[in-house]
Amino acid sequence: MNAMVEEIFATEEKDILQEVMNIAFGQASADLAEVIDIFVVLSVPNIQVIQGRDLPKYLLEEIHSSGLVNIIEQGFLGKFSGQALLIFPCGAEKVLLNLFNQGAEAVGGCDIDVDTLELETLMEVGNILIGACIGKIAELLQDIVTYDPPRLIAQDFSLEHPKCCPIDENSFAISIRTVFRFEQEDVEGYLFLITNQRSIEWLKKALYAFLESFE
Repeated sequence: MNAMVEEIFATEEKDILQEVMNIAFGQASADLAEVIDIFVVLSVPNIQVIQGRDLPKYLLEEIHSSGLVNIIEQGFLGKFSGQALLIFPCGAEKVLLNLFNQGAEAVGGCDIDVDTLELETLMEVGNILIGACIGKIAELLQDIVTYDPPRLIAQDFSLEHPKCCPIDENSFAISIRTVFRFEQEDVEGYLFLITNQRSIEWLKKALYAFLESFE
């Protein structure tokens, strides 16, 4: 399998993609911090080539959480296309709502459903992080992307095999993962960008074109 993975996406190509992702995730972090005025810390991107049938198990191993999680899922379409998965442990929506200065105290006495505000805040965080990240990748690699409407789903990650596989089980995809947390707040989330197999050949060429632009 290792030889097959190397053939699909070489180590050098991973290294270039990691540099692109460092820039893109940095932009996403800056955009979110501008909205909530709190520094967002992101981990070094982790890039893996994964077969569709192995993706649920991979997600389960990468997310250091069990039980119910909230997933914002959004498709992106272009030469670079696939699915973005933004995953938060259940309860993070309450912290995020307060970070957006829309906590229960702010809506007390109003006919506003706090649960609805919490879910809307999750969607807003997803819009900012996913949009900024994918948009920067598209800019760096000379692509134009459009987006499907995001959807919010709940998933029980205490199960052995979570049902979260946005690609065909027999195809290969590139998973790009970062863990992010909010400074001085006890909450973290996971952003996965899962390309589809149709994008891989274009992505390889676009990465070398990106590298050559600096030579």
